Amino acid sequence: MTALRHAILGVGGVGGLMAACLARLGDPITVVLRGEALATYPKQLKLESPFGNFSVPVARSAEVPPVDVLWIAVKATQLDALAALTHPESVGSIVPLLNGINHLDFLRSKYGHEKVIAATIAVESERVAPGHIIHRSPFARLSVSSAGRPLLAATLDQLQKMGFECRFVEDEPTLMWTKIVFLAPIALATTAFNQPVGGVMSNPSRKAEWEACVRESCAVALAEGAEVDADAVFAGASKLPYDMRSSMQKDVERGNRPELDAIAGPIIRAGDRLGIEIVATKRLLSAVAARVLEWPPGRTD
Repeated sequence: MTALRHAILGVGGVGGLMAACLARLGDPITVVLRGEALATYPKQLKLESPFGNFSVPVARSAEVPPVDVLWIAVKATQLDALAALTHPESVGSIVPLLNGINHLDFLRSKYGHEKVIAATIAVESERVAPGHIIHRSPFARLSVSSAGRPLLAATLDQLQKMGFECRFVEDEPTLMWTKIVFLAPIALATTAFNQPVGGVMSNPSRKAEWEACVRESCAVALAEGAEVDADAVFAGASKLPYDMRSSMQKDVERGNRPELDAIAGPIIRAGDRLGIEIVATKRLLSAVAARVLEWPPGRTD
């Protein structure tokens, strides 16, 4: 079978992990960079991971070249600006690995519904220097809409053999909301309390606030037609490493703009629209907002 040509837009923790692993499998990979970063960006990606420590060469470009698959792994706050680097006619399919839901409508309005394949990834992975990625969590869970099976089945099979947990999901609302109901409460709680996952779970009052946020998120997701289970979220979170930190927590610590709208916005907007009380979620959001000057309490956009 002919190898797919891949491009990665957003070579941070997630994009860098995907680029390094796909390149390790032997597929042609191009990392897409801002023009000012192109000249000094390393010619090889270095990955430290439970899946292995290695360096792999990658092609570099300031625009998306003709490819079969474009993986988008930028922050939701950067999507508008970086999408300008993509020409619709040069891309076969687009697989966004952003947090949230709203990016799907944005990308489909720009590139067409059939071209955009819904997907999510659950992982703690961090870019510590240009081209140097540390994959910190013992897992990397990649879920892709069944619409992508004909194109990506062989790729996901190879990633699975490398150590990823990969699956195709038939129902798109379930695919997307399953990540939100897990990610949002963890991100909001760890950031609001400025604690790693274990610091939240080991404190009864913090854990109770997180659990209330999980139940509110699941109530909204169920009303939106997704199949989610709060007990499954609790069980999954209990297996997370004690010292695991959310990307939102790291963004706030570094003074970067957090993805509040992408992560918490869908829950709050749908909850308000559906008449579902989301008191704990809003309370955690306000606590995060209080730590970030440009985000007044209660604001979600």
